[in-house]
Amino acid sequence: MTSEDRRRWDERYTSRGPTLVGAAEPPGAFAAHAEAFPTTGRALDLACGQGLGTVWLARRGLYVWGLDVSPVAIAQARDLAERIGVGDHCRFDVVDLDESLPAGPPVDVILCHKFRDRRLDQAIIGRLAPGGLLAIAVLSEVGAAPGPFRAVAGELPAAFGELDLVAAGEGDGHAWLLARA
Repeated sequence: MTSEDRRRWDERYTSRGPTLVGAAEPPGAFAAHAEAFPTTGRALDLACGQGLGTVWLARRGLYVWGLDVSPVAIAQARDLAERIGVGDHCRFDVVDLDESLPAGPPVDVILCHKFRDRRLDQAIIGRLAPGGLLAIAVLSEVGAAPGPFRAVAGELPAAFGELDLVAAGEGDGHAWLLARA
């Protein structure tokens, strides 16, 4: 990621400021399937932003590693985890995911909410522990205009076809998938 992109994300998170809204709830696309997420184990939250998904998973009992390119977002995520009382279940690091996933052990959950980098698909699959859950939600061309960061119709089930599909959907400019290794 370019320094310009990082600066843009930092500015975006600075203008938003810290938040508590949403820390007690699963990311929107997965609300109806919250019971599919485990309550123990390790998780990885890719492009975690302000840490809402990370904190939600930690409140469920998981130990979660949140990664984002924005130092501002990571600082806000750390603060959120401490304010909610799950700081001991969270680790946050500034990571440029353009360079792949950082090394680490297999995880029981990978949450990837509002981030898509097709180059990471195989690394994501390979990082899941047996029975591990992938929860990915992205912008979609289905019900919206095409764009470089939007998935085409059926892209997520095709990209993660070697996993066991739990649930998926697309429409109104969004696509999401839950699948198990």
